[in-house]
Amino acid sequence: MAVANTTKTSWRLQEIVAHSSNVACLALGKNSGRLLATGGEDCRVNIWAVSKPNCIMSLTGHNNPVECVKFNNSEEQVVAGSQSGSLRVWDLEAAKILRTLMGHKANICSLDFHPFGEYLASGSMDTNIKLWDVRRKGCVFRYKGHTQAVKCLAFSPDGKWLASASDDSTIKLWDLTAGKMITEFTAHTGAINIIQFHPNEYLLASGSSDRTIKLWDLEKFKMIGSSGGEMGPSGWSGHQPILEVQMCLAFNLDGCCLYSGAVDSLRVYGWEPERCFDVVPVGWGKVADLAICNHQLIGVSYNLANVSSYVVDLTRVKKSGSVIQGVIQDDQPLTEPSPKGSTLRRNYERPLTTCSTQRVKQSSESERRSPEGEMRSPSSEDEKESSAEIRNPEDYKEIFQPKSAISRTPPKNEPFPAPLEDGESLLSTITLICCVCPARNNRPSVLGDDEALAQIRKGHDTMCVMLTSRHKNLDTIRAVWGSGDVKTSLDSAVSMKDLSIVVDILNIVNLKPSLWKLDLCTSILPQIEELLQSKYESYMQTGCTSLKLILKRFWPLISDTLTAPPSVGVDITREERHQKCKACYKLLKNLSDLVKNKADQVGRHGSTFKELQLLMAPLDY
Repeated sequence: MAVANTTKTSWRLQEIVAHSSNVACLALGKNSGRLLATGGEDCRVNIWAVSKPNCIMSLTGHNNPVECVKFNNSEEQVVAGSQSGSLRVWDLEAAKILRTLMGHKANICSLDFHPFGEYLASGSMDTNIKLWDVRRKGCVFRYKGHTQAVKCLAFSPDGKWLASASDDSTIKLWDLTAGKMITEFTAHTGAINIIQFHPNEYLLASGSSDRTIKLWDLEKFKMIGSSGGEMGPSGWSGHQPILEVQMCLAFNLDGCCLYSGAVDSLRVYGWEPERCFDVVPVGWGKVADLAICNHQLIGVSYNLANVSSYVVDLTRVKKSGSVIQGVIQDDQPLTEPSPKGSTLRRNYERPLTTCSTQRVKQSSESERRSPEGEMRSPSSEDEKESSAEIRNPEDYKEIFQPKSAISRTPPKNEPFPAPLEDGESLLSTITLICCVCPARNNRPSVLGDDEALAQIRKGHDTMCVMLTSRHKNLDTIRAVWGSGDVKTSLDSAVSMKDLSIVVDILNIVNLKPSLWKLDLCTSILPQIEELLQSKYESYMQTGCTSLKLILKRFWPLISDTLTAPPSVGVDITREERHQKCKACYKLLKNLSDLVKNKADQVGRHGSTFKELQLLMAPLDY
């Protein structure tokens, strides 16, 4: 038997084909780090044991793509929200549907279970947050205040607060007992993707599309740390600018540091003072969820129908000491983080009993029986059609039975083994590939070195020519950009008749909304129409991002200008603005029909176009 390679800090554990169509969401079980739930455009929720290739259980019942999924703390239940706004809760041990909850009017974007009891929170693109009593099958309270989609929800460790983060760049903290907002944090300048409570102290971490991570003191309700340029060279090391920012956050189990997973990297942060302890390269792409167990961090990501899992050995990661970057000298070591139990701020007081005694502000019975349909009977048609199909009986029995002694697979006290030595690992990979290659004439097909190299180089020269031309065009645009005229740069890109150049420029401009001006909209809206009809997913995504930014930033100005009464006298500036607004309105009106047609699509793009359709609704009035 080969000896495990103990020098690796991170490695890929496995890659699986999780669904028959694209994966739309996934979640790890945080308690064990060994269970994985995936939701797909095939309207199914599949349950997996991390590191095992076969699906344990496939859950059906949704009639629309599954957009969000979450385990409860004991990992005995899983909830999934769909594109239609419905929620379904399954009991994994009994292998059956537990509840069907209706009430949201748009896509479910975020979910979280209460840490102790039978409560569940959901956030939607309809901007509402609903608190559900799973036992009574109804919505007990609704929290209003966000103006855009609620992208993340998190209960505090003591179960008394609920934090919500939204595309409107705000974080709101809600008191469950009083049923009202405690405070609001507004320092982020972009949509907030993730929030995470510290396991012990009154601290909250948040990550945003503005490429910063911020830390909030929940006693004084103020920001105490922030990544990115604003902290200077001695602050946290910010994530590199990327076209679509997606990050995950997780505090170490003892709360000594904060892990941040972004594209192909894991960063380890400390605070008070702010510093980055370590940066670990990990090939997980856009990581979608993190879990910590047995001194290992498990990260999972997805692309199309595939899901990949990765492991980082936390014993080989720096969690304290001197910073990676900064002005702090080696002869001035940083103080160690305060040990657990001797922190500078208050710790959460967890109740000794379960949440059956948790006091939560509830709506009146008449409000809960509102026409929105939040109350559903156990014999409803939706629940009859739902099912839990056990695909792997052996793993199902090992993981979910008996109830009194749940055992996760692999056993929770065993970390994932590190990969074999590089040579042996490569050999086993090559052997596997040869085994699964289709045979011709019943004889294995083995390519020689020269043939294999020729296959690899096929199309290489053509690609080099394309990239050389693209690089030359971008150099031309850069020379114009240097003069500070963004519109001229964009007009030059448009004149090249190459959508890839337009996409490159838009991906930069989209990251800096302050660069957008009204005359820029008149130039780019015709290009957005082409991008939305492109066969390339990245082009379509860039077009959607630009259109969303234009609608949010300029529609109020366009509407006010066009509906304002005529001015007295001659106002040239006002007339020019009126002409630009009129041109933008006409272009947006043309785009609205295209967006309506695209909104009927199934999956991630359909969800994006539905959001655009909501933003463009005022055009019809």
